[in-house]
Amino acid sequence: MIKDNLLEIKNALPEHVTLVAVSKTKPDKDLMEAYAAGQRIFGENKVQEMVGKWERLPKDIKWHMIGHLQRNKVKYMAEFVDLVHGVDSFRLLKEINKRAEQNNRSINCLLQIHIAEEDTKFGLDKEELNLILKSDEYHQLKNINVVGLMAMATFTDNETQVRREFNQLKTIFDSIQPENPQIKTLSMGMSGDYQIAIEEGSTMVRIGSSIFGKRN
Repeated sequence: MIKDNLLEIKNALPEHVTLVAVSKTKPDKDLMEAYAAGQRIFGENKVQEMVGKWERLPKDIKWHMIGHLQRNKVKYMAEFVDLVHGVDSFRLLKEINKRAEQNNRSINCLLQIHIAEEDTKFGLDKEELNLILKSDEYHQLKNINVVGLMAMATFTDNETQVRREFNQLKTIFDSIQPENPQIKTLSMGMSGDYQIAIEEGSTMVRIGSSIFGKRN
């Protein structure tokens, strides 16, 4: 089932869109079924769970941290994490840079933007984003690469609202891109709304239940 689901989604995705298989709460055997079908990018939302899977599973897997990240947890994954999706503060960005330097690495990051009409979602607003990107302190961080933006839309069946929120993120992305050409990734869209996200310009989607079934 996992293999069939994965291949069906991959075949339907445009070439420029990267698939992150959201494997949180799923057992190793489920990940290995996806791995056997060619998937190499997996997303986890809990650092401890991701560390355990990294230790046990093949080393060519690229691990994406997709959940809300606390600064005191960065040190546990700094050795191997490929991309941190939800960087929602400059303090967190500095911590990732510090831990990356300790591991002689450079860690890729996405800055999380708040677009949802829900108070529970984390993220920067457009003004905070611009302040970070233009600050001298940001340009002195040598062990992080801010390669894109990410956001989560409101959890709603209102397609018009979801589309509007994704369009808002694309507009912000387009406004900062000319001065920040390294920012190429636009991560938006999950199992329930990734098709809308792609239509609105997403280049990276995070899909879990449509591949692995309902969360455990």
